[in-house]
Parts: sequence; C-alpha cells; structure tokens
Amino acid sequence: MNMIKRYTVWIVVLLFVVAMLAYTMSYTVRFTERAVVTRFGKAVVNEDGSNPKGDPGQHFKWFYPIDSVTKYDTRTRFLQTRSETQQTKDDNQIIIQGFATYKVTNPLEFYRKFSSAGPRATDHYRAAEELLRSQLRSALGETSKYRMDELFNPTVEGSKIGQLEDTVLQIMSGTIGEESGTSASQTPADYGVEVTMVGIDRVVLPEVTTQQVMDRMGVTRGKLASRYTSEGIAIAQTIQATAEADAQRIRAFARSRAKEIIAQGEMEAAQYLAMQDTYPELAIFLQNLEMMRDVLARKVTLVLSTDSFGMQLFNPATADALQNGQFPVTFPDNDASADASSEGEDRP
Repeated sequence: MNMIKRYTVWIVVLLFVVAMLAYTMSYTVRFTERAVVTRFGKAVVNEDGSNPKGDPGQHFKWFYPIDSVTKYDTRTRFLQTRSETQQTKDDNQIIIQGFATYKVTNPLEFYRKFSSAGPRATDHYRAAEELLRSQLRSALGETSKYRMDELFNPTVEGSKIGQLEDTVLQIMSGTIGEESGTSASQTPADYGVEVTMVGIDRVVLPEVTTQQVMDRMGVTRGKLASRYTSEGIAIAQTIQATAEADAQRIRAFARSRAKEIIAQGEMEAAQYLAMQDTYPELAIFLQNLEMMRDVLARKVTLVLSTDSFGMQLFNPATADALQNGQFPVTFPDNDASADASSEGEDRP
C-alpha cells in the first residue's frame, strides 16, 4: 500500500514537471499576431533572415531564460499628434491636429529597432509611436505649400486638404523621396511599420487669422454685392429704356390717333358750319346763348346798365310811371323820364 502511494506521488510530480516544461517550452501565436523569439537577447532567424517561429500557430522553444518570446499585434493601430501651429503659403497661421494609422508588418525589424525601449511589446509600441508622431509633425509642414483659400473652400471639390493628406502619407511612406531621387533618413518601412492612413481631424484658426478671414470674407461679400448692384442697375436701365421706348411709341400712336379723330370731327362739323353760313344771325345768337349758359353756370357777378336791352324795367323813372298807372311804350333814359311818361298817357 505504501508502495502504491509512493508511485502515485512520483507520477504526480512527474506530470507537474512535464506540464511546467510544456508551458515554459511552448507558446501560441494568434492569427492577429506575429512573434519574435530571442535566444539570450538575440533574435532567432533562419539563414535567409526569415522568422521561422513568428507565424500563427503552436511553436516550441527553450525554457526561460534561454529563449524569450515577444508577440506583436499586427492589427491597425491609431496615433494622434498634438495641435501645432502651421503657416500657409499666404502667410496665415492655422492650428492643425493630425492622426495616422499604422500596423506592424515586419516583426523582426520592429524588434531590432525598438527592443531597447523595454522588454515588453507595449514599450516597443510607445517608442514607435513617438517616432511616428515626430515624422507626422514634420510632414505636416507641407501645409506651407497651400494657400488659405485652397485649404478652406465652400465646395468639397475645391478644398485641397485631401491632397495635403495624401502628400503627408507619401512623405511618411518614403514615396516622394524615392521619386525625387533623394532618400529619406528613415522611413516606417525601415523598422517594420506600414503607415496605412494619414488625416487631419482638427483645424483651428487663431484669433488674428480668424479676424483676417472675416475681413477677407467681408471684402469678398462686398465685391459680390457691388457686382450684383451693378447688374441690378444695368437691368434697371434696360427696363427703363424699354419702358421709355414703349411710352414714346404709345404717345406717337396717341398723337396720330388724336389727329385722325380731330380730322374726322372737322369733316363732320363742316356740314353744320355750312348751315350756319346760311343764317349767320342765328348762328351768332346761338353762340351768344351758349356763352351766356357757360358763363352763368358759374358764380359770377354781372353789372349791366339800365339802358341795356331788357334792363329798362330797372330804371327809376319807369318804376314811377308804373306806380302812376301808366305803361310806357318806350323806356326813357334817366335824363328824359318825364317826356316818356307824358307820351304814354294817350295809350290805353
């Protein structure tokens, strides 16, 4: 019985040792990771420089401290710069904040470049992002090649911010340096990193620049207002000239029509004028009646002499004769009223 217990203890100890050895001498790399195995601090590579133990899957190694494994997440990572002042081509200042996304594409080069930052992968990422931020801030200096109105445009097609972002991405990737024949001091590809995207997520105008922009907007709006005013004046002048031409044409037509009506009236009145020539006294009498009707239709004061025709009844001598029962045949003047009265006595 004691022998069975002793063998059981040894079997448990042996299994524990095997488990510990398996744990310390094996590692698993996920499909989103790549690993670098180092032996006494030096990366284990093949003769062709490839990384045989960094691919996804189950791998074996010597126990620590002979071999060590550093795993890197190869998914896209994000970094952002601080807001910094940049100067445009037309000597305006703007505050830009940029960002970039990157991923580790060559774990061996990444480890060789940043392993001095610390033993953990997070230390390596931190050192890599500091370097990428520095390069991104330097590349954002391309802002000085664009004017303010090129960066900020009312239309999406007119803005060149997208072009600026593409240029910054090419600079960080080393594409522009290769095309121009000059090699950059160090690109992300040199230390196993690929920059996948660069963008500008924030643009702030300083107070002075804001005032300048507002002034320029005011000048632009003033120019637009002047142009619209000039166009309005030109349209108004055209309308006025057209109206004047129409009015002249209408007046000319009215004058011509009036002449036609007057001529037609004169033709129709000619027959009546001929009839008046036959009886001129009657025509004169009718004209006098018409004149008296027109004159007396208004408020007038008419002063006539008692010698006028029809006014003799208002003579005082005539009034005295009528009071004496006499009816004078002729109406005497003021100076001969007595003779007129005597001549009228023989009349019944």
